[in-house]
Amino acid sequence: MINILREIGQAKSVAIGGHIRPDGDCVGSCMAMYNFLRHALDGVRVDVYLEQPAEIFNCVAGVDEIKRPDGTKKNFDAFIALDCNAERLGDARPIFDNAKIRINIDHHISNQGEGNVNHIVPDSSSACELVYDCIMQCIEDGDVPKDIIDEDTAKALYVGIIHDTGIMQYSNTSPKTLRIVADLLEHGFDFPTIIDRTFYEKTYVQNQIMGRALLESILVMDKKVIVSHLDHATMKFYGVTSKDMDGIVNQLRYTKGVDCAIFMYEIAPLSYKVSMRSNGVVDCSKVCTYFGGGGHVRAAGCMHEGTFFDAVNNLTAEIEKQYRQ
Repeated sequence: MINILREIGQAKSVAIGGHIRPDGDCVGSCMAMYNFLRHALDGVRVDVYLEQPAEIFNCVAGVDEIKRPDGTKKNFDAFIALDCNAERLGDARPIFDNAKIRINIDHHISNQGEGNVNHIVPDSSSACELVYDCIMQCIEDGDVPKDIIDEDTAKALYVGIIHDTGIMQYSNTSPKTLRIVADLLEHGFDFPTIIDRTFYEKTYVQNQIMGRALLESILVMDKKVIVSHLDHATMKFYGVTSKDMDGIVNQLRYTKGVDCAIFMYEIAPLSYKVSMRSNGVVDCSKVCTYFGGGGHVRAAGCMHEGTFFDAVNNLTAEIEKQYRQ
């Protein structure tokens, strides 16, 4: 546990950033930290640098104030990297590297910690759970009042937790996670609507592209692994981007008898963004780390160069090694 305010010290400017293609936990943790620091620190500049979040996260307070990183250095006394290592900060990486104090808070087992201060807890459900812990430590140490977590901060934390736990269905959900969620719900926000609009609700085109991915999926490795992909031409035909792919790999994972699901989409000629999900039999993090990515046992991602069939052959070869153990 760290006291984020004491780690920041006398900093007069703080930047916050998360990984490229920000998901719910990334957006939630960044905006919760942003809202907290704005309340806790007087006269301190606090900015968030993220790629454009998906529209579904417009319900999170402060997303309209997010700044877009452009790959240039900016001068901040402190930088808090959330839900990722420095490499995945994308165009915000130069700001992180240039900061006097670099703080890395994450729950990915593949993150070795790249800050002056590192708080990496792989057993935690989400980065939002860790941000909550940091805030509570500040309260316990008497640095902020007990009511410092307002509705906006609570809602941001809730969004992140439900997205990284699959609405408390994944195995990373602990009794502690549920206690935190119960505390957040005390603020009285409309959590059923948040679940519907950020987790379940899809546009017509998103449903179409998911249907296409499911229709063209294949079973491999004695039907223990399901794989699907979308190439650039198909994505262009439907007019979809990476933000429209949420939920596809999870839907594939729900296939009866499957241990692992792999979904990939083409981001450049012969270059694929790969997402993996498993029921725990396959360690997704181990596979994706081998290809330069990372994540968790049950959920991880990486990039792969080559054709779709190259990717299938190489990924399943790494999965096969685990079945032989």
